[in-house]
Amino acid sequence: MPRPAEALTTNQIRGFWAAWAGWALDGMDSFIYALVLVPALRDLLPRSGLSADQANIGFYGGVLFAVFLVGWGFAFLWGPLADRFGRVRTLVLTILCYSLFTFLGCAAMTVWQLAAFRFLAGAGIGGEWTIGGVFVAEEWPESRRRQGAAWMHTGYYFGTFLAAIVNYTVGAHYGWRAVFAVGGAPALLVAFIRYGVRESARWERRVATLERRWTARDAFFALFSAEYRRRTITNAALLFISMVGLWAGSAYVPSSITYLATHQGFTAPQAARLASWAIMLLSAGTILGCLLVPTLAARIGRRGTLAFFFVLMFVCIALGFGYVFYLPHDALPWFMTCLFFLGIGGANFAVYTLWLPEQYRTECRGSAFAFATSFGRFLAAGITFLVGAGVARMHTIGTPVALTSIAFLVGLALLPLAEETQGKELPA
Repeated sequence: MPRPAEALTTNQIRGFWAAWAGWALDGMDSFIYALVLVPALRDLLPRSGLSADQANIGFYGGVLFAVFLVGWGFAFLWGPLADRFGRVRTLVLTILCYSLFTFLGCAAMTVWQLAAFRFLAGAGIGGEWTIGGVFVAEEWPESRRRQGAAWMHTGYYFGTFLAAIVNYTVGAHYGWRAVFAVGGAPALLVAFIRYGVRESARWERRVATLERRWTARDAFFALFSAEYRRRTITNAALLFISMVGLWAGSAYVPSSITYLATHQGFTAPQAARLASWAIMLLSAGTILGCLLVPTLAARIGRRGTLAFFFVLMFVCIALGFGYVFYLPHDALPWFMTCLFFLGIGGANFAVYTLWLPEQYRTECRGSAFAFATSFGRFLAAGITFLVGAGVARMHTIGTPVALTSIAFLVGLALLPLAEETQGKELPA
């Protein structure tokens, strides 16, 4: 019988909103680049001695996405720091990192300078999800932890709404550099976190009871002990599958909408606004999917819930990019319909926010979450680069992106190896 929901303390409420807002602004900064990809590269490629034709925009767009993912891959370093020094301190550092380097994107003079800034912004963005998710899991009462994890994850997709709004207003009137400048705003959140949120009580208790001083190195290598090795590798593999779908699919949505809109007679500004609406539609679907996660996880388990989202992602990417994208008439409205359901499938990431903390003890939980959500990005960067190369070689977005749907079939085959935690409480 489920226990009654407990009332939240002031710190639990403040901590949740800090993590949610950090993740929302994280989402804004992540999607800012996807929305300004075409105008930024049209400006920077000639400054870098390269022609700004469609093939180069597709190729170097893929390169920059890959560089961003490699930077996000290095976010696994934040996990051991959070296990050693605490969740709140590390959360502050991640937000400062991605805010600063997103802002500096507005000063990039070549495509390579932008790549460097996106690499460093990626490292901060990846860390915020890890630390925020772990903090909410540890601080919220067991009776409300599932809801807290799912609700926190909606923040990222509210952030994509913010990115679309910024692009629709600031970007359309002042250009892509102004959009990056607005991306520095999350740094303002640090003051609220630093002075309004206390450390996770569970982490403090656990650190106090350990027999010896627990180091960042101890936390990281605990993931590969006999107890955790299989689940660590499986979790990283499943996250890799999800990342392929997110970055090879969602990241090309603005470019796909722009292409379809211009071929249906829309002007460039109208196409840019339609791209913003498409991102908002995608985000609305994902927010709805996130709200479904607690109920699905309670009824069909963590593995069953992830399987549901994987099937949805496979169908939507294959159908949307492989078939609808090439319809001779009315492709745009049908493609937008596919995007909504693709958005629902994107809620698969919320499953990890709920599931990963349940699989590890407190002293290595941050490291485990960070490693699983970051390491696969090194491989995903390679896939993203190949998609970009495929776009340049085939002179089309649809087919290369549609092929990435195969990854979700591999993910379904891996799921039986994952650790089911349905009905279990968060480990001490």
